Amino acid sequence: MGNDRKSKRKGTKIKHPGLVQPRLVRGFRDLFETSLEQRNRMIRRIQEVYELYGFTPLETPALEPVDVLGKFLPDTDTPQEGIYALKDPDDDSWIAMRYDLTAPLARVFSMNRQVLGTPYRRYQIGPVYRYEKRLKPGRLREFYQVDFDTVGAGTMAADAEACSILADALEALGISRGDYRIRINNRKLLQGLLESLGLPETGGKTIMVNQKPVEQSLVVMRAMDKLDQLGIDGVVELLGKGRMDQSGDYTEGAGLDPVTINRLVGFLELGRDSDGPRCKMLTSLQEMLGQSPMAAEGIEEIREIDRILTATGFGHDRVVLDPTVVRGMSYYTGPVYEAELTFDIQDKKTGKPRRFGSVGGGGRYDGLVERFLGERIPATGASVGVDRLMAALEYSGAGARETTPGPVVVTVMEPSRLPDYALMASQLRSAGIRAEVYPSKGGIKKQMKYADRRRAPVAVIAGSDEFSRDEVTLKDLKMGRELSSKIQDREEWRKGQPAQVTVAREKLVQRVREMLQAWG
Repeated sequence: MGNDRKSKRKGTKIKHPGLVQPRLVRGFRDLFETSLEQRNRMIRRIQEVYELYGFTPLETPALEPVDVLGKFLPDTDTPQEGIYALKDPDDDSWIAMRYDLTAPLARVFSMNRQVLGTPYRRYQIGPVYRYEKRLKPGRLREFYQVDFDTVGAGTMAADAEACSILADALEALGISRGDYRIRINNRKLLQGLLESLGLPETGGKTIMVNQKPVEQSLVVMRAMDKLDQLGIDGVVELLGKGRMDQSGDYTEGAGLDPVTINRLVGFLELGRDSDGPRCKMLTSLQEMLGQSPMAAEGIEEIREIDRILTATGFGHDRVVLDPTVVRGMSYYTGPVYEAELTFDIQDKKTGKPRRFGSVGGGGRYDGLVERFLGERIPATGASVGVDRLMAALEYSGAGARETTPGPVVVTVMEPSRLPDYALMASQLRSAGIRAEVYPSKGGIKKQMKYADRRRAPVAVIAGSDEFSRDEVTLKDLKMGRELSSKIQDREEWRKGQPAQVTVAREKLVQRVREMLQAWG
């Protein structure tokens, strides 16, 4: 018996048969108060931008039929790879967790076309799920997207608007100009280049990758999409025989010859001048790809986007033309865009600085609704990855991290008077002030520690003396935290009590409100 007590005092764990080991699925996480508040605050600010541009909300289920989602994930060739899929017990069909919010939008519009009409402009906020094999900072398997899309967007005005919205959303989050850029390209440029090299996007040569037949052009685009990740040398390896990474994983390449690889590298190297004026880049693209009708069409579309952006004040300090932007989703049919953070962060593993990279993007997908209706309906849109942005701000310190004050805590000095404490909290809440009664047993020291942990701005204290005089003592905890770091003399603190005041019971709500207003 004595040994048992001794081991418990030392904190030794006593094993119990049948206990389950608490653990998380890899790539998923728990979020607590401060992080949730930050994410919700970010979402609200992005939402305000979307609504400012006239978009309305939509919500769809997390589960969709696999064939509704389609085979559009990057780096996958079958619907069961890259997504979380399971059999529906009702009819034994495949269903899956949505991997983005765009494919569900196409399904919703197709089912409700007559009611929604065109153009249909919506935004949606929610978690999406992808089986990411290589997890990196801010890269999770469950993450939030904040989407906006226009279905029935027949002109480049909607694409120019998408770039403007992305820029405005980042600035609304406190990210300064110069710390981000919106990179825009057009898939038609790449399609035109690939066609000129004998690599059409559809109907072209099929090669075997991981013992599966894949369009060679798709393998090429996947390789080019990894430029930011792997650098030009890594892309060259993937365009050729293949590449082995540091972990020993081997990725089969597109199997192109050196001449074709050099043509593609020349195209990608144009991106080195992407920080300059968009008109200069358009001239370079015209000279390189102007002979291709498909590429010429893409250049003219970007030219129209450039005219609109220039007219509305979105210069190349915010939106740049970058031919290296590919975007992994294969449903894109025209302009594509990415929101990129341009500041460096320190890699926790290597200790070296590296660019954080993309935190959102999108593009035009004129063929997605056609899968359901058999009719080509133009659409375009983009999304912001909130979790990626949160990670970036934590790494960099850009965009000051805000904290929301906790509730006013009504302490319990006389347990027999719990109804009185409950009434105080109720009166504060009726006045729109967050408040709670200390929910457990404990002395004043324990209750003050709890209030501090809850980030309470004010603590309400009423013992037998206060009740006898019909008063309450209010402790300004935020002021106390501010002053405690400045006042060194304990006697000075005791005499002054600058963060504590006693008021008549009837003045409780008024005085607490004044204290909160003093702190803004």
